[in-house]
Amino acid sequence: MKSMLFLLALFVINKEITIFDFSEHSNFKKGTWYQTNDDVMGGISTSKMDLDEDGNGVFSGVVSTANNGGFAMTRLPTNIEIPKSYTKLVVYLQGDGKKYQCRLKSKKYQRFWYVKSFQTSGTTEKIEIPLKDFYPSFRGYQLDMENFHEDVLREIAFLIGNKKTNRLL
Repeated sequence: MKSMLFLLALFVINKEITIFDFSEHSNFKKGTWYQTNDDVMGGISTSKMDLDEDGNGVFSGVVSTANNGGFAMTRLPTNIEIPKSYTKLVVYLQGDGKKYQCRLKSKKYQRFWYVKSFQTSGTTEKIEIPLKDFYPSFRGYQLDMENFHEDVLREIAFLIGNKKTNRLL
């Protein structure tokens, strides 16, 4: 998989809060984005987030189903207040035709994620996801709680975990 994330933003009509803009090179430092792969439970998948020569964030690696593995995730800690009028997350990316999950956390030590899957087309595209569509999930199980309705974003992540071996490059 080669997925270039250009800009992440929260949107309301004609207004936005930029979450992360890869085109601003000073904004990207090693260690800003963290990886969590299936090796935390014995798998052998690998991934990384880098900045390419054109200023695009590139999430790359290999997802392997060996050793009961099968996922790779890149995540960014944030501290963004979300006004109630902001209703959607917008991601500009160059997809690879695979399905991903976008994940949100509203508290620093929250154990569950708010999750929403999206399909990439393999072209440069704009993905819009209503915040209310993110459902609470823990280890793949949907929780009996309200969908995302928080006023703060503490972490955002992108995960590929389709139970298939994938090259993320």
